[in-house]
Amino acid sequence: MKNIFDQADTSHFIKRINALTEDSFPKWGVMSVDKMLAHCNVTYELIYETEKHKKPGAITKWILKQFVKSKVVSETPYKHNSPTSAMFVITDNKIFEEERKRIIGFIQKTQQLGADAFEGKESFNFGKLTAIEWNNMMSKHLDHHLTQFGV
Repeated sequence: MKNIFDQADTSHFIKRINALTEDSFPKWGVMSVDKMLAHCNVTYELIYETEKHKKPGAITKWILKQFVKSKVVSETPYKHNSPTSAMFVITDNKIFEEERKRIIGFIQKTQQLGADAFEGKESFNFGKLTAIEWNNMMSKHLDHHLTQFGV
């Protein structure tokens, strides 16, 4: 698995993102490329722009920690057409270039902050995570969707 905190690995992700075009079409699923980028940006909004999203209540957070967290933070790849949490569902059209710039900026910011900034950092949905869990969550998600679009 790529390391989202490593400059060479983040450059690899950015190169793949830059290979996308407005006409890129998924190998599976129904998201358009602009919606996919916006969908991936939600992961980073939950870190850097938390005011954009409603925090889960205590019961919801407990359920997420008990039943979803292990699937999200492990190294096990996501299956095609896996269920998506409502906050990650993008229904309106987005501007491709804006979403691409946002995701690249988020990736660069995360890499520059480094693993130490994420060790024990509170997750919006899952409580405190290790830097390894943060990496697995972000890296795996990016790889899944970039592979979905053939880059």
